[in-house]
Amino acid sequence: MKGLGRRGEDAAARYLRKRGYKLINRNLRLAGVEVDLVAELGEWICFVEVKSRSRDDHGDPLEFVDPPKQRRLIRAARVFCAGRPWRDRPVRFDVISVLERGEKLEVHHLEDAFQEE
Repeated sequence: MKGLGRRGEDAAARYLRKRGYKLINRNLRLAGVEVDLVAELGEWICFVEVKSRSRDDHGDPLEFVDPPKQRRLIRAARVFCAGRPWRDRPVRFDVISVLERGEKLEVHHLEDAFQEE
């Protein structure tokens, strides 16, 4: 059986595909950072952090993308886009929270969760 983190990323990828996103990459390592999902939606390139938890009594998983993590993701996005065909396209940072509720996974998507500094 897959661990919750992997199942959460799979659920997040399915969620995005159903909403018209095209997945470009998964578990991409750049600039010392792992980016969970990179997706395309229209003109946007979306860098998606997936946070999976079995319980939410210690806070919503969305709260665990703190400013240092945001800065690392921004740095990775800059490296990813440099020299690529989409380097002039707008970039967005999303967070997907996946909570395990018994046998079901509950997905919450926060678009444009934070901005470049």
